[in-house]
Amino acid sequence: MNYQKLKGTVDLLPEETRKWQFIEDKARDLMRTYQFNEIRTPMFEQLELFARGVGETSDIVTKEMYDFRDKGDRHIALRPEGTAGVVRAYVENKLYGPEYHKPTKLFYMGPMFRYERPQSGRQRQFHQIGVEVFGSRNPSVDVETMVLGMDLFKQFGITDLKLVINSLGSSETRKIYREELIAYLEPHLDDLSKDSQVRLYKNPLRVLDSKDKKDKEIVKDAPSILDFLDEASKAHFEAVKGMLEDLEIPYVIDTNMVRGLDYYNDTIFEVITTNPKFGANATVCAGGRYDGLVEEVGGPSTPAFGFGCGLERLVLLLEHMDFDYPELNPLDAYIVTMGDRADQSANKLARILRQNGLSVEREFMNRKAGKQFKTADKLNADYVFTLGDQEIDNGIVQVKRLSTGIQTEVSLSELASSFDETFSAMIRSTEKGEE
Repeated sequence: MNYQKLKGTVDLLPEETRKWQFIEDKARDLMRTYQFNEIRTPMFEQLELFARGVGETSDIVTKEMYDFRDKGDRHIALRPEGTAGVVRAYVENKLYGPEYHKPTKLFYMGPMFRYERPQSGRQRQFHQIGVEVFGSRNPSVDVETMVLGMDLFKQFGITDLKLVINSLGSSETRKIYREELIAYLEPHLDDLSKDSQVRLYKNPLRVLDSKDKKDKEIVKDAPSILDFLDEASKAHFEAVKGMLEDLEIPYVIDTNMVRGLDYYNDTIFEVITTNPKFGANATVCAGGRYDGLVEEVGGPSTPAFGFGCGLERLVLLLEHMDFDYPELNPLDAYIVTMGDRADQSANKLARILRQNGLSVEREFMNRKAGKQFKTADKLNADYVFTLGDQEIDNGIVQVKRLSTGIQTEVSLSELASSFDETFSAMIRSTEKGEE
């Protein structure tokens, strides 16, 4: 039987994983500058956690979750997004305790799972970078986190970005707005898409987010939720806008943007790329404030703000830019061997070099020396260390620097006993031809 990967999954081969590792390392470096600490949560949780946290009427819960009964008859779901699991961990481990610094700033990276139609940059198993900030309602948290989302892309030289914001107000705001929106949409019921007809009375705000062309035409004149904000939400949103302007960060307000998850309140945002190769106005990062979710899953009342960014989309965006990745796994030394004694001695030499921080590859296929040198050149090795019977008898190794063609002899015993001094002398000897 020929086994193949399942639909909506991808094998990331070494050439690709090197790119991913570079992106992940850059993201981690950025998180450190913002004082975010990494959290790792399970890939599966109780289904009820996602149903309560994400929203029972959301597409994720109603259409896209991978769920199953385990051998203990527990209803389990593979995580479709990262926030609910992080909130559960925050509550279960009492990260809100007095011994923890406030606000608590966490980030995560890892696979998520949604049963949806695979397409470019969107798979059934996909990967997200996400951040969550717990413990402060300060509008500065909203702004700093949105700026972090922008910086995540800008550090790769991506500049064709647009920050889109909106406010969903408080739960009371949405109740009032919900009735007004239903009243506006009801006369258009027969013209709405089937999905929007179902959502109209369950979660009418989701109709605003519909991708159906006829739905978009209908909702373009719908009442704006910004007209229904209470004083606290209005002040919060004004503060967010003022801070963005103070930082000279351009933004656009989209009153029809609601996001696909039910837990948001007040500020929500999307980072959109305007790169024509990537597709018109494609969302690459999104999130917002969710002040009720911690309490919803059993914790104390805790304000929170966060976002998620799809790694596949970031990788694809860099491909469209023809991003020039640096050499991610440079080879310092290649060991050429000639004969059985050299094959054994190469193990000791490789161990000495690696213990002193060098990246080393050696010959395993017992090929002729010429083919081994071609391999070293193909792998872009910095140095070639050559071992044969004569070298072993004399206690030396021949070392050639490929960039200069200069070759020198190095004592194996001195290399083992005083590596730094011996290796530095070797570098000097092989650099003379560069002047």
